[in-house]
Amino acid sequence: MKIKPVDHMVTAKTKPDYIASAKPHYLPASPVASAAPYRHHWLLDLVIQMVKTKPLGAFGGALVLGMVMMAFFAPLIAPYNPNEMHGMQSLLPPSADFYFGTDALARDMFSRIVYGARVSLAVGLGAVGLSIFLATVIGVLSGYFGGRLDAVIQRFVDAIMSFPWMIIMLTIMSILGPGTVNVILALALAGFAGSSRVIRSAVMAIKHSEYVMAARSVGCRQFTILLRHILPNVAAPILVLATLGLGNAILAEAALSFLGFGVPPPASSWGRMLSGDGLDYMLKGPWLVIFPGLAISAAVFGFNMLGDALRDLLDPRLTGGARVNK
Repeated sequence: MKIKPVDHMVTAKTKPDYIASAKPHYLPASPVASAAPYRHHWLLDLVIQMVKTKPLGAFGGALVLGMVMMAFFAPLIAPYNPNEMHGMQSLLPPSADFYFGTDALARDMFSRIVYGARVSLAVGLGAVGLSIFLATVIGVLSGYFGGRLDAVIQRFVDAIMSFPWMIIMLTIMSILGPGTVNVILALALAGFAGSSRVIRSAVMAIKHSEYVMAARSVGCRQFTILLRHILPNVAAPILVLATLGLGNAILAEAALSFLGFGVPPPASSWGRMLSGDGLDYMLKGPWLVIFPGLAISAAVFGFNMLGDALRDLLDPRLTGGARVNK
């Protein structure tokens, strides 16, 4: 007896009613498909979580955003050129014409503070970017490979951390001389050692995880493991270190400028405003030190509060940290 093969192709007679009907039938979307659009809004979810659970961090983020906008739109915000001298109108108190008064050279203090945000952000971002890059390379290599390489690198880091950061910066600036690039190099070389220790600890906790062991067992190269498995999982502490480091870099640049080793004039540096006319005419014109000091304090406070909030939100191991779905 011959068995007739069954035709698995769906014909018009064998079609179910919901397919053969003229009105199309749509199946409900899968959970994966419905969740896919949400993954694109993890940054918005992070902001909402910060506003709800970390209002002080949200306030710090608003200060940072205001500083960035002020630096970006400085020509539109500042009423005058920061280096323009206004005749005999020196050491004028705050007024409708000069919101923050004028300095000893009859320059508008408000315009100089607005343009000073550009200097602080440029130095801070450059120094933190270079510092985090060095710290990431050193921390990842030292924590992942371990052994003699780790011992040699950590003794080098110990030697750097044994010197005060101000001594390191002043030594570098005395050798290289004043300048924006030299300030960035000095701040980066003085601050990368401590960050590398934090990144090394995070890498050592990750390298023995199951997914890293599975990647090794299937023959993945070391570079692939570092790039695809180690670095993405230490991105959160790196982001927090960068945010906290920006406040410290702005404060350190102000200290160097106050000592005369920072960004050279005629650049509008907040620290140099304090050390120049601010020191000489502090009693006669207190606004010369009040407004630059408030600008430095607001910038450092904003970055520190934002960094603390990001640390709590991105690290679920911390008590009280909010979980952010990515």
